[in-house]
Amino acid sequence: MVVRHRRNDRGAPMTEISDRYRRRAQAFQARVDAVPEDRWESPSPCDEWTARGVVSHVVATHGMFLGFVDRDLGPIPPVDADPSAAFASVSAVVLADLEDPERAAAGFEGFSGPTTFESSVDRFLSFDLIIHGWDLARATGQDDRIDPVDIDGALEAAQAFGPAMRNPRAFGPEVEPPADADDQARLLAFLGRQP
Repeated sequence: MVVRHRRNDRGAPMTEISDRYRRRAQAFQARVDAVPEDRWESPSPCDEWTARGVVSHVVATHGMFLGFVDRDLGPIPPVDADPSAAFASVSAVVLADLEDPERAAAGFEGFSGPTTFESSVDRFLSFDLIIHGWDLARATGQDDRIDPVDIDGALEAAQAFGPAMRNPRAFGPEVEPPADADDQARLLAFLGRQP
């Protein structure tokens, strides 16, 4: 696949993948920023995770994917002290790498064969921002609507994970959506979440 890089208003290269990641990271950041201080320890739809645990997972996963291409997050604020600053820092690192054509194209042996940093961010990290954004919103009493533009793509991405998505510490078993379920509710049910 040929990925064409354009330039953003700062002159940095960008692609459809970096655009998509930026938009989803901004939406996730907005939800992190809107968490009331007394809700960080609220349980989330993810077993054993609080709202803070959801952000911690997202931050750690960003670091893991950078590690696949021998890079790291560098010094970032700890999630326990400042979840908002922690996520802002990691998403800035990932976005900068997506906007660097050489770094974006860095290859590694992925879970299902050879891939690139850019492709894996799009397939996994960007997807994670949608679903864990919903988890965070649900845990903290925020509007938990998923951008309709992301719903079809998220369902396709989830289905492409195959049986591995049902492994422990991934997604739970699929649940039956209500008869009148909308697209978001069907996506969440497929991912083992009660819509």
